[in-house]
Amino acid sequence: MKPLQISPDTAITLSKKLNVPLEHLMHMPQHILMQKIAELAKSEAEPQAKSEEDQA
Repeated sequence: MKPLQISPDTAITLSKKLNVPLEHLMHMPQHILMQKIAELAKSEAEPQAKSEEDQA
């Protein structure tokens, strides 16, 4: 399996946000990476949705 085709800046940012070592991230299967990114987006969206509900 070849490494992911993402920029170094993107790889570093994802590594920090997902709390995964950079080497693991670069060799992670693409479908698993996409699943983790979706989970991250969902977890970041939940507090935002709660604060919007509190303001209404």
